[in-house]
Amino acid sequence: MIRLTNIQLPLDHDESALIDAILKRLSIKRDQLLDHHVHRRGYDARKKTNIILIYTLDVDTTENEALLEQFASDPLVKATPDMTYNFVAEAKPDLQERPIVIGFGPCGLLTGLVLAQMGYKPIILDRGKEVRERTKDTFGFWRKKILNTESNVQFGEGGAGTFSDGKLYSQVKDPKHYGRKVLTEFVEAGAPDEIMYVSKPHIGTFRLVSMVEKMRAKIIELGGEIRFSARVDDIEIDEGQITAVKLSNGEVIKSKHVALAIGHSARDTFQMLFDKNVYIEAKPFSVGFRIEHQQSTIDKARFGPNAGHPILGAADYKLVHHCKNGRSVYSFCMCPGGTVVAATSEEKRVVTNGMSQYSRAERNANSAVVVGIDPSDYPGNPLAGIDFQRELESKAYLLGGENYDAPAQKVGDFLKGTTSEEIGSVEPSFKPGIKLTDLSKALPDFCVEAIREAIPAFNRKIKGFALDDALLTGVETRTSAPICIKRGKDFQSINTQGLYPAGEGAGYAGGIMSAAIDGIKVAEAMALSMNEAES
Repeated sequence: MIRLTNIQLPLDHDESALIDAILKRLSIKRDQLLDHHVHRRGYDARKKTNIILIYTLDVDTTENEALLEQFASDPLVKATPDMTYNFVAEAKPDLQERPIVIGFGPCGLLTGLVLAQMGYKPIILDRGKEVRERTKDTFGFWRKKILNTESNVQFGEGGAGTFSDGKLYSQVKDPKHYGRKVLTEFVEAGAPDEIMYVSKPHIGTFRLVSMVEKMRAKIIELGGEIRFSARVDDIEIDEGQITAVKLSNGEVIKSKHVALAIGHSARDTFQMLFDKNVYIEAKPFSVGFRIEHQQSTIDKARFGPNAGHPILGAADYKLVHHCKNGRSVYSFCMCPGGTVVAATSEEKRVVTNGMSQYSRAERNANSAVVVGIDPSDYPGNPLAGIDFQRELESKAYLLGGENYDAPAQKVGDFLKGTTSEEIGSVEPSFKPGIKLTDLSKALPDFCVEAIREAIPAFNRKIKGFALDDALLTGVETRTSAPICIKRGKDFQSINTQGLYPAGEGAGYAGGIMSAAIDGIKVAEAMALSMNEAES
């Protein structure tokens, strides 16, 4: 087939416009066009009164070879690449060892699935509960302030991405089209077909729940085993080679191939690995607040008179500002039509995050506004960043009233340095609840200074961003893991053979898609290594 890129059409074009654009681009007649489908659809909203849809199309004609030769020098007309996923290995019938996958978030899910599809019958261990039980525990915390430290937003089937906007796009380079494999598996598990072609696909929490269940069933059908409430408390290492994992119930499971897909909040596991001398480095991360606006404010700022158009949906944004004090402030995990959620996994600490449903139909838009933190800000051993995060989360717990309510402040008062006395037009979505206070006490001074400079700068790009009644809620600390568990080109720990650090928790991903892609890469590396060991 032939791939056509940068096909531009008006927002409200009729159905025949795509075909007309194909015929014009290729200079062919209608009877020469056999088939076409949309590979990608995005939009250009820089001119709010004239928003343009931008298509990438795959087309089939009676003259494919001749057309590709004719347009050989045109970068917008190329042969459609083969995006079929091909497995790199196949388990031997007499497989002597089963690989272990620790963690069942997006990374562990795809690691386990691909291993199972290649016949390796993985054992997948997750410290939390299966997704529906986990959802009950999470909602129980939001509604009744009853925290289960092993089953919450961070821990359990589906990982932290289950309670998020469900974004399925990433900026990672993907020459082997692993992302296509991920999207295909998601659609087979019940995701809407549109995630295969819209430029910013998302799913939302409720759809993710049922999808994860179906993917779990597929792994089990292929011979994999999944254990919940199975926290790994220790690993056994013999002369630099991992040989087993030990569960919290004392059970020891032998394996020389262990994927570590534990997510960015498994702090006790990070400590165990550090104590076992697995090589770990500190790395940058970010901290800040969640900011809420009425979604209509963001829609109007981004789309003008086209706000509310069904193709455009709820508007998002991506912002960055480089401050006078040398810090960078940026928006993170923007959730259109969503809510701010409690994301703590430890007692007497407050952590915020954002979540949307597939419809993105809630009243408010929210995103994190965060400041970059460097290891020089928290000198000490490689785990010092965890202590830095915990200090801020504990401070937020105190400022919120020591009952898991979150400290909050109107943007106008934050910029002026005065404590908010009452909520304005933007109603808080955070559950369990908020307490109005002075958020300048929640972060280090350099963070507060940077955010106070950045918000008016963001307002120049998104009119209404610095609205007095917009609401800040603290604190956001889990933007990424504060560590990197270093690995080599073979995806194994640089000093612990057979241990495969993967995904966000190991410092190699940032979101559902990049974590899932990393999971596939790790599954492939494990399979090839196991085949080599068995030969």
